[in-house]
Amino acid sequence: MSVFTPLERHELETFLRPYGLGRLIDFQGIEAGSENSNFFVSLEQGEFVLTLVERGPVDDLPFFIELLDVLHDAGLPVPYALRTQDDEALRSLAGKPALLQPRLSGRHVRTPHAHHCQEVGQLLARLHLATRDQCLERPSDRGLDWMLREGKSQAAKLAEADVPLLNAVLAEISELAPRLRALPRANLHADLFRDNVLFDGNHLTGVIDFYNACSGPMLYDLAITLNDWCSHEDGSLDPVRARTLLGAYAALRPFSAAEAELWPVMLRIACVRFWLSRLIAAESFAGQEVLIHDPDEFRQRLAQRQQIDLALPFAL
Repeated sequence: MSVFTPLERHELETFLRPYGLGRLIDFQGIEAGSENSNFFVSLEQGEFVLTLVERGPVDDLPFFIELLDVLHDAGLPVPYALRTQDDEALRSLAGKPALLQPRLSGRHVRTPHAHHCQEVGQLLARLHLATRDQCLERPSDRGLDWMLREGKSQAAKLAEADVPLLNAVLAEISELAPRLRALPRANLHADLFRDNVLFDGNHLTGVIDFYNACSGPMLYDLAITLNDWCSHEDGSLDPVRARTLLGAYAALRPFSAAEAELWPVMLRIACVRFWLSRLIAAESFAGQEVLIHDPDEFRQRLAQRQQIDLALPFAL
C-alpha cells in the first residue's frame, strides 16, 4: 500500500474538526498513490480526500491551491482545497502538509475508447484556455534541463541497446530547447494519465492529482496526455483515438504553425520525461512497498515515436 504516513483515528478527528463537516464516519488509505499519502474520508456531510504531501515541491503548495481555485471557478471538475472555518486551506497533520478536498465521483478508465478521448481532449483544452491569458508561473521540476541532466546520468546505467534511443532525443532537446520554450503557454496538468481522470460511463466527472502542474508549452501537456490515452500495449499509437483527442482539443484551441512543426519531437520528449522519472523511482524505491510504474512502458512508446504519421489538425 502506498500510504507512507499512517494515521490514527483520534488525530484525524482532531484535524477534521475545524472544517465543520460533522463526525468522522470512516477513513481508509488509497493504494494508488506513488508520491503522497492519500485517504478516503467519510464525514457526516459528505465524502472527501485527504492528502499528506510527502515529498516534492512543498513550498509550491500555495501555487497548487491557487491553480485549483482558478480551475474550479472556471467550471472544471477539479478537487479544490476546502477551507476551515478560519479560512485555512493548507494545514499540517502528522508533521506533513495536508489538504482536504471533495471526493469526485466516477472511476478510472482502463481501456479508453474514442469517446473517452474526445472528453479528455475537450477537458485539456478548457484547462489551458482557463489559464492561458493569466498563467500562474511555476517552472516544472522535471522540465527540459532536468531531462538533459538526468538523461545523461541514466544513460550510463541503461542496457547498451537503449542508449542510442535516449541520446537521440536528448540531442533534439539540446538543439530545439529555445523553440520549444517559445511555444504558446498556459498552466499544465503535466500528468493527465488515465489514473488521474474519472468517468461516470462516458461522461468525464473529474481530474485529480495536480502535484506535477506547472507553467509551460501547452503542446507538451497534450503530448503527455495523448501518449497515455491513445497508445496500444506495444506502445504504438491508436490513430482513431489519437485523431479524436486532437480534434476535440483543436475545436476549442486551434494550433499554431510552430506547434504543428514541433509536434513529433514533443511526443518523443513526453516519453523521455516519464521513462526517466520511472527509472529513477524504480531505483530509489527498490524493495519498498510503493507502487512503481514500469519504466519499460515508456521505452517502448519512445521506440514507437521515431516516425510520427499523426499530424496535428492544423489549418491556415
